[in-house]
Formats: sequence, C-alpha cells, structure tokens
Amino acid sequence: MKLNDNDQEINKYSSTDILENAIRETMPEILNILLMDRTTSKPRKVKNIIWANENYIKYGSKFYAATSQIRSELVTGQMGQIIKPRALKSRELQKERTKTRAEVFTPTWVVKRQNDEVEKDYLDDDLETYVSRTWLEITTGEAPYMATRYDMETGEFIPLIKRVGFVDRKLRRINAEVDDKAEWQRLVVKAYKASYGFEWSGDSLLLARENLLYTYRDFYFDKWLEEPVYGLFEDIAEIISYNLFQMDGLKYVIPMTEKKEKVVKAQMSLFDDETLEEQWKIKPGKRVKIMNWQTNKMEFFDKEVK
Repeated sequence: MKLNDNDQEINKYSSTDILENAIRETMPEILNILLMDRTTSKPRKVKNIIWANENYIKYGSKFYAATSQIRSELVTGQMGQIIKPRALKSRELQKERTKTRAEVFTPTWVVKRQNDEVEKDYLDDDLETYVSRTWLEITTGEAPYMATRYDMETGEFIPLIKRVGFVDRKLRRINAEVDDKAEWQRLVVKAYKASYGFEWSGDSLLLARENLLYTYRDFYFDKWLEEPVYGLFEDIAEIISYNLFQMDGLKYVIPMTEKKEKVVKAQMSLFDDETLEEQWKIKPGKRVKIMNWQTNKMEFFDKEVK
C-alpha cells in the first residue's frame, strides 16, 4: 500500500523487543505520546513518566535517576536498546528487580486460565457489550493480561491465534465479526477505551504501552492485510497513554512523589526550659488521574476506590 509522507508504512514487528529507535524514525510524535504522564501534564507543559527505579543510574545520575522523566532522547540513538523486556534482561537484573520491587511475571498459561475464568461470564454478550466491558490489569508490568505479544518467561513471540490477553480477546472477536473498516475502527477504539492498567516502573510501563500499540497494528494487519495509516496509530497511542498509567497501587499516587518535610516544634517540661525538637512528616504524593471516556474529563483514580 502506498502511503503519503505523513502516513509512512509502519514497520512490521515479529519479535519480542520493540525498538524505540524504530518508533522514533517512523513516528516520533507517537513515541512522545507513549512517554507522556497524563496526571502531571498540562496543555502548555508536557511531563513524562519517570524511571521510578535506579537500574539506569549508571548512564548518568542527572537524567537516569529514579525521579527523572523518561525522555525520548534518553532511550533512542546510542541508548536505543537499554530498555528491554524482562525476558531479555540479565538474570542478575531480574533478581534485583524481584528483590527491590517484587517484580515477577506470570506465565502465559496462568494468564490464560485466569482470563478464561473472568471471560466465561461474558461469552454470551453481544459484540458491543463485550468490547465495552471495563477491565483493569493491576501492577501490569509489560501488560500480559492485556496483550500477550510474547511469553513473559521465554520472550518467545506469540502468534495472534494463541494470544490470551483481554485486549487480544476483544480484538479477535471484532476481527471475526466485523467486515466494515469504519465499524471495525469504532469498536476497536471502544475496546481500548475500556481497557486499563497501572504500573510502578517507568521502563515496564513504556514496554506495556508499546505492546498495546503494536497489538493494534497486529490485529489491523491480520484483518485488512495492510498497515494502519499514521493517524489511526496516533489515535490509539493517545488512548493508551491515558489508560496505562504510572501509579503506586497501594496509595494511588505517582511513585516517589511523597516528600519528607522537617517540622520544628517547641517542647516544654516542668524541669527544663523550652527546647526545639525536629520532627518529620510525610507530604502526600501526587494523586493519579485517569480519563473518564464517558465525560472526556480527567478524574482522580481513587475517587471510586475510596
């Protein structure tokens, strides 16, 4: 298919690791979208997700510190391969992340069994109802419960017919039941808007967002035997940047935004003169907001939880 300059052909990926360099070369604006933090960004000042771990500090404490934002220039060019799926990380780093963040990944067969159990109550849904059902993957990692593009243990690429994520299931059913391209896109957009996930570590979150983006590409190509044009890719990337968000799942805040503040209090006793005592208090972190697609407004995630 011949595309114009703004609709360059999207490279076909059939491997575990989606390279940030490849995204930047073909669609740089979309890489920027995938790095955005929607809670802290404002119309005139965009902010990105943060690293939220110290695994990359060796590349420079100024830009790769845990609280630093992940910017496109930090993960492209000569640094284009520093972010890798867990299966491709060294055993030492895997163990370190398990130790410090309790980071583990679920085997595909377990993902399938659990998603099967949830889905069994929805198998009689009509298509519109089915794709509109809201699912949330907690502590999402690289988002295997949403989209199983590859096996989390081995890194082996998984063909569409064997993918078991809940977004995979929605898109597979749309592919089977819809033959009008405009209706296909409408339902896919609805499916993505109903699919959420959150993660602590910024590198894992970027991988999750990339996996969801290329899952769209995979199912589009499977159905229409052509690449999605740039504008469609951009629309899906925007939804993903809202729906897969960075959060401390215990406190519903952006990781590492809590701060200690020194408080000096005067202490009096019957036997001593007034003394000053230093104490510390914790300033609450930045509450996470997510998009309510029914109203097209951002709302605090903990609004309904609490």
